[in-house]
Amino acid sequence: MDRQEILKRVDHTLLAQTATWQEIKEICDDAVTYNTASVCIPPSYVRQAAEYLGERMPVCTVIGFPNGYNTTGVKCFETADAVAGGAKEIDMVVNLGWVKEGRYDLVKDEIQQIKKACDGRLLKVIIETCLLTEAEKKELCRVVTESDAEYIKTSTGFSTGGATFEDVELMRKYTGADKMVKAAGGIKDFADAERFVELGADRLGTSRLVKIMKE
Repeated sequence: MDRQEILKRVDHTLLAQTATWQEIKEICDDAVTYNTASVCIPPSYVRQAAEYLGERMPVCTVIGFPNGYNTTGVKCFETADAVAGGAKEIDMVVNLGWVKEGRYDLVKDEIQQIKKACDGRLLKVIIETCLLTEAEKKELCRVVTESDAEYIKTSTGFSTGGATFEDVELMRKYTGADKMVKAAGGIKDFADAERFVELGADRLGTSRLVKIMKE
């Protein structure tokens, strides 16, 4: 697969706690140069990045990140604030405590409330696969399929592991055909990225591919 075709699927990401505006600006510039799908950044930089980029590149941000245990009201406020600041895509973390309790009704209701707060913007649901059993992964595939979110996403990249080939394969198998899959966390190189795409990933959350291009 051509590298440019892969880069078109990349959410070029910088979510480090210590990220500065100068670093955010640099990844915005790189995202434009290498024609990625979006730039994924902390909520506090959304407005500044959206004003800087204009229509050159969609801004994506994260909600309830990275632990997912904020209240639904807080997540909805975060989402509405990000949308008001210019975010075009929202990546939310599910409440994993509810998952462990089997409260998939609450998980789905929260997704629906956040989707409403997105006001038409894309919503990706991060399920943090490294913390789940196979049965929990399958149930979350069902929940996302039944929801109005557009994407199911593997990982935050801030827990015990990132995307695996097996998880992407499972998510593609058990999530509805009208939903998309995002692999994130630990994508090492273009060979890795191509394999994830072959297995069904529509988006890739990573910063490494652009760094490889720059080198």
